[in-house]
Amino acid sequence: MSLQSSELQAAGRYALVLVDLSLGFTDPGLSPLASDCPQVIEANRQLLEAFRRRGWPVFFTTVAYDNPDQARVFREKLPSLNVLTAGSRLVEIDPRLAPRDGEPIVVKHWASAFFGTELKAMLDAAGVDGVMVTGLTTSGCVRATAVDALQHDLRVLIPEQAVGDRNPAAHQANLFDLQLKYADVRPLEHCLALLA
Repeated sequence: MSLQSSELQAAGRYALVLVDLSLGFTDPGLSPLASDCPQVIEANRQLLEAFRRRGWPVFFTTVAYDNPDQARVFREKLPSLNVLTAGSRLVEIDPRLAPRDGEPIVVKHWASAFFGTELKAMLDAAGVDGVMVTGLTTSGCVRATAVDALQHDLRVLIPEQAVGDRNPAAHQANLFDLQLKYADVRPLEHCLALLA
C-alpha cells in the first residue's frame, strides 16, 4: 500500500489495544459480522507475544449487549450487531488470541473502545503515552478507537497487517485516511522492531 508517510514520533511506552477480535468478528461460520482473516490473527499473535515479552500492557475489547436500550441508534443502523449478546460465544475473544490473567477485556457498546468505557483510565494507570491499535474492522471500530486515542493525546500506531475489514476497498481507504490525519500506519515488522 502506498501511504503518504511521515516520520514516526514513537511513544515511550505503548499499550496494545486489540479491537473486537471476538468470534463474532473472526468466525464467518458463526456471525454475519465476521470475515475470514487468518493473516490478521497471525499478526496479532506476533504482537501479543512481543508485548508480553516486553511486559507492556495489553487490552482486548469486545462488543456485547445485555439491554435493548444499549447503543440503540447504532444497532438500528447496523442490526447485525444484535447477535452480540452478552454471555454468548460470539462475544468471546478468539481462542487463538486468548487473553492471559491480568489482560483486561473492555466491554463496549459503540464503535470506539474509549466511548462509555474505562479504557482511558486504565491506560493512564498503566503509564502509557501511546497505543498500538489492531483488530477489526478497519473502517469501523478500529478507526473510531484510533481517532479517540488521538483525541486523548495518545500517539497512535497501527500495524498494517494486524487490522482487517470485510470490504477491501474500505480497508485501504481508511488506512490511507488514518495515516494522513490521525495515526502512524506502519508495516508489522516495523512495529515489532519497536518492541524488540
